[in-house]
Amino acid sequence: MKFIIFVIDRKDNTADGNEMAAIDAFNDSLVAGGHWIHAAGIDGGANGIVIDNRADAGLSSNGSLFKEAEHYSGFWLIQADDAETAKRLAFEGSKACNRRVELRPYLGN
Repeated sequence: MKFIIFVIDRKDNTADGNEMAAIDAFNDSLVAGGHWIHAAGIDGGANGIVIDNRADAGLSSNGSLFKEAEHYSGFWLIQADDAETAKRLAFEGSKACNRRVELRPYLGN
């Protein structure tokens, strides 16, 4: 089963200096455990563009769909045998990046 772990961030949330080392160690543990698929950081919602081209509408607006103070700042795409394993890994990822995370089943290939 595949899962995605979204990292939840805020503009005013600053790194403590040790997070990248902890994230690297977590990434290494995902690889060693056979859970690693992909991970990346993503830019804040202010740099997003919402596009709606249903029925050739040609609409776009700058910024995120979500106007909240929080935004996704990265993600891990993981492989896990079951939802409990994915949840355990999400707890480890949250600790490593010092952020809240959101875990969801990944429905793609």
